[in-house]
Amino acid sequence: MRDQAAPFTQGFPWIAGVFALIVFAILMSLGFWQVERLQWKEALIAQMDTRSNAPPAPLPLPATWPSLKPLDYDYVHVSVTGRLDPTREALIFRGAGKVGQGSAQPGYWIMSPLLLADGSSVLVNRGFIPLANKEPSSRPDPQRGQEVTLTGLLRAPEDRNSFTPTDDPAKGQWYTRDPLAISAALGLPNPAPFSLDEDAHAAPPGAPAGGATVVDIPNNHLSYAGTWFGLAGTLVAVFGYFVWRRRRG
Repeated sequence: MRDQAAPFTQGFPWIAGVFALIVFAILMSLGFWQVERLQWKEALIAQMDTRSNAPPAPLPLPATWPSLKPLDYDYVHVSVTGRLDPTREALIFRGAGKVGQGSAQPGYWIMSPLLLADGSSVLVNRGFIPLANKEPSSRPDPQRGQEVTLTGLLRAPEDRNSFTPTDDPAKGQWYTRDPLAISAALGLPNPAPFSLDEDAHAAPPGAPAGGATVVDIPNNHLSYAGTWFGLAGTLVAVFGYFVWRRRRG
């Protein structure tokens, strides 16, 4: 029995070596992929920081809206003049938001249509309000119905996932920032494909005060890369020890 098993035993290190080499190549490729993702994420964060802190630029012309892509405008700081529609709004549920300096609590982003002089419209995220201020009558807002000049950050539509609840347009309640879908439900003319997060500003108690943008993009790619490279190094060490033990035995 010992002699019959010898050929397989002698060949096993080569089989293990090929397998280890394949796994090593996969781990290293995953590590380098995370390095590429790190460079992409750092460039994205730098672009976001530059755009959000730049002086307000004019809103893109409506003629350009159909050709705009989210990367063209997301987080761009703009200024726009229009009239805040006092009769229509949408509520986007947020599981946690802050009112003033208070602790996080569930509530809504208030999305109000800004009607422009050329007949187009832009949804404006006025800011966060708690659940208790859901009804318009519970939150004073002197800007509603007025012609105003607002500054803020252009934002791309939010992605949905399998855990996102179904929107309820009939009740004006939403779970994702989808400007075109919300605009269609509100019957807005020539709607923009983006929304505008209004800059923070002084507001009466209970009213939305802007500043809803969370400029915080997770960037864990360096630790992910370290994990993959670490596993590759561990594999080399374990396989080297395995070969060393076989040669000694």
